[in-house]
Amino acid sequence: MRVIILEDESRAASYLERLLVKIAPEMVVLAKIESVRDGIKYLLDNPMPDLIFSDIQLADGLSFEIYNHVIVTCPIIFTTAYDHYAIEAFKTNGIDYLLKPIEFDRFYKSVNKVKKLMQLNSLQQDNLLSKYFFVKDGYKQMKVCTEDILYIQSEGNYLNIVTKNERVVARMTFQQIMERLPPHQFYRVHNSYVINFKHILKIEDNQIFIQNDKIPIGIKYKENLFNIVNAI
Repeated sequence: MRVIILEDESRAASYLERLLVKIAPEMVVLAKIESVRDGIKYLLDNPMPDLIFSDIQLADGLSFEIYNHVIVTCPIIFTTAYDHYAIEAFKTNGIDYLLKPIEFDRFYKSVNKVKKLMQLNSLQQDNLLSKYFFVKDGYKQMKVCTEDILYIQSEGNYLNIVTKNERVVARMTFQQIMERLPPHQFYRVHNSYVINFKHILKIEDNQIFIQNDKIPIGIKYKENLFNIVNAI
């Protein structure tokens, strides 16, 4: 479980990390961020974490400004010395509101609340992920319906996700996107291409025809592709 900590006081951030290590070693702190600006940049440039611990008053402003710029889909536990931000906090993805100084028992209950929520929603989340997911296209979070994807093309550090209706450009790797796609439907057929097996029209002359596009078949992927075809 991937966690980031938004906190401009290094001692407070380290304290949260120590508590996590003690009660939830499966949670890994990916980053400790001190400012609104760096928080926006991190969330736009990296995959969404599983949980955010968020102080409210950061080095350059209120953390709410981050959530006005980024669509956050994971739970947020707010950690603050001020109680008058609670209403605004729960208008975001706030799942709990911890007042500093944070007591161990209160922190333990808050983290367990998140863990139980994730366990209860795990099956539902798996079903949702098999139907759609979000990717960052520039400064936008684009919803992509899995069934509508025709193929995915790698181009440098970016992926072109070609669907029935549009082309979405996302800065991510094949490995990252394959983790979001249902197995036994999407296959790597070339160093630069992943295809949705359901949309294949025909295979001819080392090419896969999907709608009006021709996808090349890489030599090292050819045998596996035809094994799949012959098994159907």
